[in-house]
Amino acid sequence: MIEVLFGESEAGFMKAAKNTIITRKVGGPTSVWTVGKKKLPEGENFGWIEGTAEEVICLGFLLDIGDIREDAGSEYRKRMIYSMYAREQWGRDEEMDTELMQLGNAYCTEMERLKAYLADGKTIRVWYSDAPYSICGFYHLCTDLQKYRNEVRVVKLPEYKMRSDNSIFSYSNWGEVAPEEFAGFLTCEKKLSREEIQAYAMLWNILQEDNSPLRAVVNGKLIGVPEDFYDFLIWKRITRKPIKEARLIGDILGHNQLGVRDWWYAKRIDYFIQTGKIKIVEDSENKYARVICMA
Repeated sequence: MIEVLFGESEAGFMKAAKNTIITRKVGGPTSVWTVGKKKLPEGENFGWIEGTAEEVICLGFLLDIGDIREDAGSEYRKRMIYSMYAREQWGRDEEMDTELMQLGNAYCTEMERLKAYLADGKTIRVWYSDAPYSICGFYHLCTDLQKYRNEVRVVKLPEYKMRSDNSIFSYSNWGEVAPEEFAGFLTCEKKLSREEIQAYAMLWNILQEDNSPLRAVVNGKLIGVPEDFYDFLIWKRITRKPIKEARLIGDILGHNQLGVRDWWYAKRIDYFIQTGKIKIVEDSENKYARVICMA
């Protein structure tokens, strides 16, 4: 089974879920877990996904952001992916910088791998959520799936999961699910019909026509929104009392699980610093370590 996901972390966790060995790569934009033979932790609904890590495809094009009339593999999209991930860098690590610059090309290669699997008649299983980057990736993928007759299965991340002790766990995206937990969500798997594929592809075409700067899930529907759509969350948290930027962004993420990445808020904070609405109290080469406050 070919597994398709739309984020680096979740694809890395899925590779761990399908692998017999756990590894961990440190120092890049992704983390892949491994250290020898895997043993399942004690607990319900834990298990491994059958297959190998090679069967995992990551299409992390970040299609909730920017111009989507441009092709997902365009130079515009590659530059945008680099600029978003590069916000997390400091100290100018050249090796990491080179890796980040290649991410867009890597996703194009992943798309070609997927098309080869589809041409070979393979069944694919798509793991998506209501996180904007994920559902955008899913809708976009459906435009390509219209060309194939393969069986397509999907697992949509549920709003919450209840365990036998009546505790409730909620997740905003698959990147929050541990490798050994993926198998427990296979009960949510369903086959996608041709009509559903066409309907989702049509929704993507509508979003392309709109081509707003951002896409967000509002009342359960994916729509185009302006660039300042999430800004109110920054203004709810920032005051004239100095605070580290990382703490501010962490508070926003902790109180609003919308599937929006930390670097989007960092990008908007940069904008407000440039326009004089937020000021830097203590600067740092690492932007996340800056102390800032309302101007």
